[in-house]
Amino acid sequence: MVSTVVHAGFALALAAGLLGDYYDRRALAVVLAIVLSPEVDSFLGPLMSGAHRTVGHNLVVPAAAAALLYYDTRIRDRSVLRRRLADRFSERSAERWVAVAWAGLFVHVFAHVALDWVHLDGVNTFWPVRDRFYALSGEAFLSSTDGFVQTFVDVQTDPETGRRQLDAGGGGTTAAVHVNNPVEPRDPRDVTDEPVDRRFPVANAGWRLYLIGLGAFTLVARRLQSADPRR
Repeated sequence: MVSTVVHAGFALALAAGLLGDYYDRRALAVVLAIVLSPEVDSFLGPLMSGAHRTVGHNLVVPAAAAALLYYDTRIRDRSVLRRRLADRFSERSAERWVAVAWAGLFVHVFAHVALDWVHLDGVNTFWPVRDRFYALSGEAFLSSTDGFVQTFVDVQTDPETGRRQLDAGGGGTTAAVHVNNPVEPRDPRDVTDEPVDRRFPVANAGWRLYLIGLGAFTLVARRLQSADPRR
């Protein structure tokens, strides 16, 4: 599985670019809290089959949050969120935390959900609207004989009806899919006498170790670039 450390490393690199002038320790802490929050669904496994990679790993919840945030901060005549933040802090702080909220949503999707989408059984993308895991798997290349070839989306045509069917990596449902994690290191439906090997991964592939290093380098680089040594 993609470890929490890898998610955090990638999130640090994205946050450095997205937060801009609002980048500081408090903003970074909020973004990291948002990007790591999906892992809470690991603890729901004993209560709900297939909870990990479902409850906190879908695109429906962040899409709904983004729609509400956009309506409140961009369409509504007077933003409720800005008003409450301004009453508690200041007008400038209100704008700052709205920007941090947008950055947190973006980082949540791309530094956590998207990374898990390309690993193992993927994520339950449209839960709770649709219960189906999707995994982004395949390749795309240019061939001197076949031209452009991609296998991420499989297009099949029924020879009898001529109807086309698309397969974008669809898998099983929560009733059938279990993604191992430190809370439930193996499928509870498996009966075995072997001892439980509960592992807490850090980096089990080269590209994951690279993302950790990238995040650490970005954090140090932003600190060195800051005119204020306290930031």
